[in-house]
Amino acid sequence: MEDPIDILEPSQVVRIFAAVQEPDYDVPWQTDSPSSSTGSGVIIGPNRILTGAHVVADATFLQVQTVDDSDKHVAEVVAICHDSDLALLRLHDPAALGGIPPAELGDLPERRARIAVVGYPVGGEELSITEGVVSRIEVQRYAHSQRDLLAMTVDAAINSGNSGGPVVHEGRVVGIAFQSLEDAENMGEVVPAPLIRRFLRGVDEGLPLEVPGFGLETQGLENECLRRALHVPDGETGVLVKRISQGNSCYGVIEPGDVILSIDGHSIANNGTVRYKGVRTTLGVLLGERFIGERIPVLVRRGGEVLGLEIVLTQLRELVPSSRYGIEPTYFVFAGIVFQPLSRNFLQAWADWSDKAPKEFLAHYFLGHRTEERQEIIVVSQVLADEVTVGYAPLNWESIVSVNGVVPRDMADFVRLVEASPGTATLITASQGHLVFDMEEARSAEERILGRYRIPRDRSPNLARRT
Repeated sequence: MEDPIDILEPSQVVRIFAAVQEPDYDVPWQTDSPSSSTGSGVIIGPNRILTGAHVVADATFLQVQTVDDSDKHVAEVVAICHDSDLALLRLHDPAALGGIPPAELGDLPERRARIAVVGYPVGGEELSITEGVVSRIEVQRYAHSQRDLLAMTVDAAINSGNSGGPVVHEGRVVGIAFQSLEDAENMGEVVPAPLIRRFLRGVDEGLPLEVPGFGLETQGLENECLRRALHVPDGETGVLVKRISQGNSCYGVIEPGDVILSIDGHSIANNGTVRYKGVRTTLGVLLGERFIGERIPVLVRRGGEVLGLEIVLTQLRELVPSSRYGIEPTYFVFAGIVFQPLSRNFLQAWADWSDKAPKEFLAHYFLGHRTEERQEIIVVSQVLADEVTVGYAPLNWESIVSVNGVVPRDMADFVRLVEASPGTATLITASQGHLVFDMEEARSAEERILGRYRIPRDRSPNLARRT
C-alpha cells in the first residue's frame, strides 16, 4: 500500500502566524487586547493556501512561512466559511512561494484507511507528521461554528498549531485538521474532502459560502404507539416535525406535525438518520455539499396524505446566534442601560458559561426558536450608574419582553420602539421588572453618561439613528 504521505512535499505545508484582536462582548464598544497564535495550512494552487477558519478568525495581520524559508510573508484572507471551518489565503508577494507545486485533493477515504496529519504543532519549529487511521465518518459538532456537519475522526493527535494543516491519504489531501476530540486521547476531527470541494467550488463560482440550514426540530418515530397515532403505515419511516424556526429553509413549506419521509431523495430512518456516501448519520450531512438558493425535494406525510414538496435552501437563522467572527457586537445605550441581542458570543463573557450564565439566557440558547413576532432576544447587558438608573441595577442580565406594551421583534425594532416613545418609555423585563424613563430626561442624560464611561457612540454602526 502507498505511504499516506508519499507525493506530498514538506514545502507544500506552511506555518501561519496570526495577530488576533477579538471584540469584547462585555464592553461591546471596545475590543480585547491583541493576542497571537499559530496554525498550519497547505498550498493547493497558485498562491492559494487552504487552512481552518478558526486559524485566521478575527485576525488583524497574517504571515505565512514555508519549511525552506526563514522569512515570513504577509498574507490575507481571500475567502472564509466559518460554518465548515475553512479559509483560503493568498500572499501579497506570490513569488514567495517560488516553484512549490500545489498539493492534490483526494476523495473521502474509507474507514480504517491510513492517514497522516501534517503541520506545525506548538512546542517546536519543525514539521510534524502523525500517522493513524480513519476511525469514524459521521456528522459531528464543529466547535468553531456549532454546526453539525460531516467530519472524519482519526486516531492521530491534533494539537494547537497543527490545526488547519492537511490530512493526507495516499499522497493526497483528504481533509483539514480542525479540532481534538474531547475526553479522548490522540483523537482528532477533520473537515473532509466533500466539504473542502464545496468550499472551493463556492469560491471559484462566487456562490454563498455559508452552509444552509433546515431550521427543523424533529422527533424520531421508533415508538410504535406514536407511529400509529400519526397514521404511519408499516414499512414507512421518517421523523416527526416538532417546530420550525422562522426564516429558515423549511419555514412556510413544512408544518409542525408533518412526518418527513425523505429529503433530496434520501430516505429518513425512524431514528432520524440517512444513508450518505456509505455511512449512516444524521440529517445535517445533507447540507454539507449544498448552497444557499438551491431547491431540493422533500416528501412528507401530512395527515393521511403523502405530499411532494420543494424547499429553497436559506442561511441558518437562529433565535440566539452561534459564534460569529469578524463583526462588531451590536449594542444600544439608552438612559444608562446597555442593551444587546443575546448571542453565544455574549454568553461566553461568563467563564464556564454553559453553567454560570443566567438560566433564562441559557434556556433561550438551548431551547428557543425564532417566530414572526420574536427573532432576537434583547437583553440588559449593563446598568451604568447614574441618577436616571437609580434602583435598576437588580434588573441587569434580564431580557426585555415589551416596550410600551409591544414585543420587540429584533434589535433594530427595539431601538425604533424606544426612540418613538412618547413622553415616557416603559420597558418590561422577563421577571416583570419595570424600567421607566422620562424621554426628555433620558435624552439630556445621554452626553453625560457617554462621556463619563468613555463610550464613543450610543449605538453600534449597524443600528441607524432615527432621522
